[in-house]
Amino acid sequence: MREEVLFTVDTPYRHSLPVKGWRFGDPEKKSLAVMGALRGNEVQQMYICAQLIQTLEKLERDGLLSPDCGILVVPCANQFSMNVGRRFWAADNTDINRMFPGYDQGETTQRIAAHIFAAIQGYAYGVHLTSFYLLGDLLPHVRIMETGYQREEEALAFGLPYVLLRTPQPYDTTTLNYNWQIWETQTFSLYTHETDSIDPDAARQAVEAIVRFLAVKGLVRREAPALESAPVLFREDRLHNVLSSTGGLLFCRRKPGDAVQAGDVLGDILDPCTCAVLEQLRADCRGRVFFLHRAQLIDGHEVAFRILPDSV
Repeated sequence: MREEVLFTVDTPYRHSLPVKGWRFGDPEKKSLAVMGALRGNEVQQMYICAQLIQTLEKLERDGLLSPDCGILVVPCANQFSMNVGRRFWAADNTDINRMFPGYDQGETTQRIAAHIFAAIQGYAYGVHLTSFYLLGDLLPHVRIMETGYQREEEALAFGLPYVLLRTPQPYDTTTLNYNWQIWETQTFSLYTHETDSIDPDAARQAVEAIVRFLAVKGLVRREAPALESAPVLFREDRLHNVLSSTGGLLFCRRKPGDAVQAGDVLGDILDPCTCAVLEQLRADCRGRVFFLHRAQLIDGHEVAFRILPDSV
């Protein structure tokens, strides 16, 4: 294991912050790069990287990494926002994950994106441990951008229950996932159901998924464990959105992974002053709860739940 400073970030009113990477295996090989927290509230994603570093250090010490294996793990590139409790770049509220491939003469977040991209470019595989743009809980899954360069069957090697294929929207073209893949790295975004708090079990599942991927690709000398069931591959547009029609207090009656039938009550929206039931949110199909809105307050016309139909 080799720890190195990839680049430094100048911040107002304090010392520059180093962005560090940990390398494993042959430093001349570019097999897999793992990017952790780009946002200041992605504590779980940083923690997963830390656990992955410990796991890879042991595998390397035990001589279980392939001679052709070269791995880079970058736990965090936004310590500034993390230190002050802000999701986006604290100085101007911009999102680093909307700045790729970056511009080294541009604004701060553009320069950070450019430095990150330079450090992780050229790897055969890339994993981005990221958070969902909607605040809520969701099932662990692998997400792939449909750029025309993707090989979605590669994602099955992680062994997570679901693989989601997303058709990029214009605003996706500045994300790390999209640009990494355009620049000839097979890229996967891994999602767990936590972001700003640590879930050790979910983190362990993510680390095991990455190690399993390495084993399937022959980069780690260990047998990939058998799966209880084959991962489900589906397009994002198959998800059914259950929208709120009014605002209020949201009390969920279901959790991610729960099986539901059409007509089942998913949650109640209550009047915040009287607790009268303003609306009951119901499933419109048979399937499983894939996502639910986390905050207790919800506005009208927000995505409260997303249901994955049984027939995908």
